[in-house]
Amino acid sequence: MHPTSSPPPPPRRRRSLAGRLLAVQVVIVAAVVAGGAVLAYLFTAQRAEDAALRQATAVALAVADTPTVREAAARPDHSTVLQPYAEQVRADTGVDFVTVMDPDGTRWTHPDPARIGRPFLGHTDQARAGRTQHETYTGTLGPSVRVVTPVLDGQHRVVALVSAGITVDNITARLRAPLLALIGVAGGALALGAAASYLLAARLRRHTHGMDAEQLAHLYDYHQATLHSVREGLLLLDREHRVLLCNDAARGLLQPAGEAEGLTVRQLGLPESLTRALESAEPVRDEVHLTAEHVVLLNTSPVGPGLGTVVTLRDHTELQGLTGELDNVKGIAAALDAQAHEAANRLHAVVSLIELGRHREAVEFATAELALAQRLTDQVVGAVGEPVLAALLLGKAAQAAERGVDLHLTADSRIDDGVLPDRLTPRDLVTLLGNLIDNAMDAAIENAAHAAPEVHVTARTDDGHLLLRVADTGPGVDPAAAEDVFRRGWTTKQHGRGLGLALVAQTARRNGGDVRLGDVRPGDVRLGDGGDRGGGGDRGGGGAVLTVRLPLRRAEAGVR
Repeated sequence: MHPTSSPPPPPRRRRSLAGRLLAVQVVIVAAVVAGGAVLAYLFTAQRAEDAALRQATAVALAVADTPTVREAAARPDHSTVLQPYAEQVRADTGVDFVTVMDPDGTRWTHPDPARIGRPFLGHTDQARAGRTQHETYTGTLGPSVRVVTPVLDGQHRVVALVSAGITVDNITARLRAPLLALIGVAGGALALGAAASYLLAARLRRHTHGMDAEQLAHLYDYHQATLHSVREGLLLLDREHRVLLCNDAARGLLQPAGEAEGLTVRQLGLPESLTRALESAEPVRDEVHLTAEHVVLLNTSPVGPGLGTVVTLRDHTELQGLTGELDNVKGIAAALDAQAHEAANRLHAVVSLIELGRHREAVEFATAELALAQRLTDQVVGAVGEPVLAALLLGKAAQAAERGVDLHLTADSRIDDGVLPDRLTPRDLVTLLGNLIDNAMDAAIENAAHAAPEVHVTARTDDGHLLLRVADTGPGVDPAAAEDVFRRGWTTKQHGRGLGLALVAQTARRNGGDVRLGDVRPGDVRLGDGGDRGGGGDRGGGGAVLTVRLPLRRAEAGVR
């Protein structure tokens, strides 16, 4: 037979936090009530003893000052006169004994007549000296609080002593009624405190869902770990739009100057459009906003009636960059498709010339088109060694040709391969130059009725900086709107989103540089002479110049 193993003991049920607090509160209330009761009893007992002492003192002094006692002290039959008197006083005043005695301590009176004539039990030395004294002493009636005072004759001689006292048992009996009341009050206070503790514990149990302290601590740790590990930014705002919580992702996206908790959204230094969206009482769904270095997707949701707002932020910087790259690729693909169509037409023309026997004209026609395309390719490849920029310029040139815009690379353009730092990513280069050229082409086409559509591009390294400058023959920019050009949402296009130049400004700031706006003056004949203004030929119209300067060295970029 195999020994049967006993089943494991059931897991010990852990007491909830509310239950633990209830137990602690009951113990504390019981201790406080018990301590208060003890102190009250001691105080009451002391007061009762003091009251008994005052009562005994008053009785003793009154008896000692009575003429009957002084006169009886001079007679030989002391007890015959004083015993009835002492017993009457004892009964009237409520003391336990009134004893009149000889100065040497021999009793003349006593509640027990059998003890008359015997020595007084207690100290009488101060009374024999003419002073009143008191003490707690165990006599024939048991422990008692007693007073002994002298009886003086006309010459102030001590002719007798009077003692009055109350037994400790009598004092204790007097305490019984207030002690019972005290116990009742203490019990009531304990019951009330326990009931209040139970109600508080029950409420706490509802709020903590019956979890104990360790479970709450673990839940808090998980909560903190989750908040700081998720890549989505999270903000909690109160009804006054003050930040209650800001996780790491939100702090990285918004980049507040210091700790965000405790500040209002107005104090975070965010763009005005984003600040207004955070302060809005209406929920926000998937709104795109630009911060200093990021493109964020904003969602807000109010919490209850006027309690606050939950804000989520997602980083769309990379997605927006990929979208821009996709737009560029689509544009280039469309241009290449158009070029392929145009090349097919030209090839048909060459074939037709050959079929007509016009061989010399066919060769001239074909070589002229090849020379034009090769000249632009050689110019770009020779001036721009950075492959991403070279490819972008060639693609944009094809796209510009398809749209009827002449795109020129200025003679002073020069970027050698390997000059640009690794931190300046190809995506950022495409975002910067691609958006500048796209906006320039749109502006030139818009003003085509007044000037031939042209775009002039300068790309060179200059004094430790990368300079990208794009000029167009468009209508230019109103000087009053110079500050708004790089703000998200600003556009002159009928169906524009106002995002391209905002992304350019953001990307430039992220790489430690800046972007500036200038106007092309009529008659400017050269672009890239070091100023913010210039031209690329004798053009009749004005236009705009956008210049981006990025530091090539990390220290100049101010990378944090």
